[in-house]
Amino acid sequence: MSFWAATVITNLASAIPYYGNEIVFWFWGAFSVDVPTLGRFFSLHYLLPFVLVGLVAVHLILLHDSKSSDGLGLNVLSIDRVPFGVYYLIKDIYGFIFYAILFSILVFFYPNLLGHSDNYIEANPMVTPAHIVPEWYFLPFYAILRAIPDKLYGVILMIFSIVFIGLFPFFLHIAKRTNFVPQSDFIEFYFVELL
Repeated sequence: MSFWAATVITNLASAIPYYGNEIVFWFWGAFSVDVPTLGRFFSLHYLLPFVLVGLVAVHLILLHDSKSSDGLGLNVLSIDRVPFGVYYLIKDIYGFIFYAILFSILVFFYPNLLGHSDNYIEANPMVTPAHIVPEWYFLPFYAILRAIPDKLYGVILMIFSIVFIGLFPFFLHIAKRTNFVPQSDFIEFYFVELL
């Protein structure tokens, strides 16, 4: 499954006009998914957690700067605010412990619960599996690609759906700033309905 997932995901770059095939060969490091591809993907999967830790640090800095207890974005008296140091820190520690226990139970006691049995079949690049399906977390993107007949437009819409979810907090932030403007209710409802 991982071999075919790597093949499908890297082939999405072939939708780019003119240079798509060259980009796919650059991803692969060869003329098909092979050992150089695995090395490149391993490096990416090693680097990504450090990038995520950096983004978490930026998030905490911005959260500390914008004062999370200031719901409407107004400058209110400091009496009405909840301090970050005790309340939110303890709440986050409890959440972290809960999810760490849940994750540990999944990893140590039920490691195959969220997997697929086809992952244990050795990959054969000469034979495509008859019933190849993406994992459950890729199903929305698979549906987008299947629903759009043109490959380029399908890839653009798939990337837009990811970017839109990433930008959604900024849209809500704009709607909060204009809380007493009648159009803000329409903007917030429109973006919530799109999700």
